[in-house]
Amino acid sequence: MQKTLVPVLLFNLLALQSCQDANLHLNMKGDREMNIEQAHSHPYVGMWVTSDGYIRHELLPNGRYDEARGNRQSAYQGSYTVKGNHIEYVDDTGFTADGDFVDGVLYHAGMVLYREEQSEGSKK
Repeated sequence: MQKTLVPVLLFNLLALQSCQDANLHLNMKGDREMNIEQAHSHPYVGMWVTSDGYIRHELLPNGRYDEARGNRQSAYQGSYTVKGNHIEYVDDTGFTADGDFVDGVLYHAGMVLYREEQSEGSKK
């Protein structure tokens, strides 16, 4: 009887762990969906550029960003979250950075970025 009980217990433990992993995945997915909703609810979506135009951060409405540097398009990409006037970046390699929006200017990692206003004729 004990010989059959051990495999059954082991199977049940593995099944329980699998369920816990699935719940963790669902929670992570829920957090990601919450970040997407939050991304839609802030006023900072759009293109932010340094005064010389060398660095360009495009904050997308889905909670992702795409950073270009000089002629290098998509030099860095990742996700971001905004809480109030504070932004947290996590690039796709895991590197993190942050910044703050003050009076319509983004201060990020020693850089100063300004919102790029689109003219009526340049809208996609």
